[in-house]
Amino acid sequence: MTNLNEVNGKKTNYRWTICIMLFLATTINYLDRQVLSLTWADFIAPEFHWTNSDYGTITGLFSIFYAVSMLFAGKFIDWMDTKKGFLWAIGIWSFGAVLHAFCGLATAGIVAGEWTMSFLGAREAIAKVGNVSLIVSVSVTLFVFARLILAIGEAGNFPAAIKATAEYFPKKDRAYATSIFNSGAQIGALLAPLTIPFIAKAWGWEMAFIVIGALGFVWMGFWVFVYDKPEKSKKVNALELAYINQDDSDTTVEVDKNAGKKVSFKKAFMYKQTWSFAIGKFLTDGVWWFLLFWIPAYLSSVYGLDSTQSWLHVFVVYAISMISVVAAGYFPAYFMNKKKMDPYQGRMRAMLIFAFFPVLILLAQPLGGISVWIPVVIIGIAAAAHQSWSANIFSTVSDMFPKYAVATITGIGGMAGGVGSFIINKSSGALFDHAQNTNMRFMGFEGIEAGYFTIFCVCAFAYLIGWMIMKSLVPKYKLITDL
Repeated sequence: MTNLNEVNGKKTNYRWTICIMLFLATTINYLDRQVLSLTWADFIAPEFHWTNSDYGTITGLFSIFYAVSMLFAGKFIDWMDTKKGFLWAIGIWSFGAVLHAFCGLATAGIVAGEWTMSFLGAREAIAKVGNVSLIVSVSVTLFVFARLILAIGEAGNFPAAIKATAEYFPKKDRAYATSIFNSGAQIGALLAPLTIPFIAKAWGWEMAFIVIGALGFVWMGFWVFVYDKPEKSKKVNALELAYINQDDSDTTVEVDKNAGKKVSFKKAFMYKQTWSFAIGKFLTDGVWWFLLFWIPAYLSSVYGLDSTQSWLHVFVVYAISMISVVAAGYFPAYFMNKKKMDPYQGRMRAMLIFAFFPVLILLAQPLGGISVWIPVVIIGIAAAAHQSWSANIFSTVSDMFPKYAVATITGIGGMAGGVGSFIINKSSGALFDHAQNTNMRFMGFEGIEAGYFTIFCVCAFAYLIGWMIMKSLVPKYKLITDL
């Protein structure tokens, strides 16, 4: 290992510039996801006659597209490598985000035979069509296609970001660096209700997709000049490079030996560590996606708040979730540095702590009758726990797998998380319509409130179940070197 004391001079800190770029990409990623959830109920559904089930179909299929894409996105990032792979990913998802804006124009052309480049003209043409089922069918199909493009691109964000983190940070700093760039999810979710509903109200829902989608193309212009491998970057000096590679026994030999090396899916699935990560993602990713896609609708259905009225509530949810920026890095570092645990043991201990907090979500509905702010705060705490969990479960991959396999394993876990998200989003939409139409009763709640409480029960225990399965599969830390 390179001795840090043998390198003279002041250490550069260019790795944090890379971390900021990853943070911005993740922020844009989540802004693009949020446009639909913050516009569908108030602006899009009235135009296209959507129900909760229709929205659940769109978000559910997005999750499954994302899941399948994640499986190949990791391989793609490992093949293209971090710089080019990330450019392709954000370019595709930004195109997909903007494409949503033109679904209304295409719907008008198909159902009304009026092809126009005026968003207002398209809305007027659709309003004249009496065949509601045709409008629903065509518009849902077009939005599903746009979500497909968005999902294919967005699937590359986390494999590329985790790979970049593994390249630029030693193991002891990865959870902290991951928590920083992963906080872009909360920042994106924070900025979304402050901007998207008001853009949609002022200029139409179409412009919300165009304005937010264009941000990705701006990011690409910076990434081209900012990113290089640390050993090739002119902004990284010898001391910082030695710090980055302090976990390697021989940095130069390691880089040369593994240059261009890939790992097959067959080989990856032979390890319990892969299954542990995938199952942990499958059981918990859906909780975050449920919060991301359904909280605005929850505030509307249960408390009668439209998107321009509930922006502060949504903002507070994700403001509270920012606690994870500190918690995600502090707890594993404490267990590793103070309690002398190995990286995996320290992360699992921290993740167990985080797994208990979502149980509080069981109180959201019972206490919601006192004030809407009580479930808002509770959901915010659950969101913070998820993001803290997420930063650490991602870091278990780079802790146990070699760098050349990180994106592939991350992609496998992302696929599993996407499948879990599909199940919860699709079933939520169907459940909410059923609960509303049949005045369903559950645990003292009626109608759609009973539907939301049912899903909250699932969310409450997902992390504890996931942690127990992960711990049983991989009880102790083991570094994989024979991939």
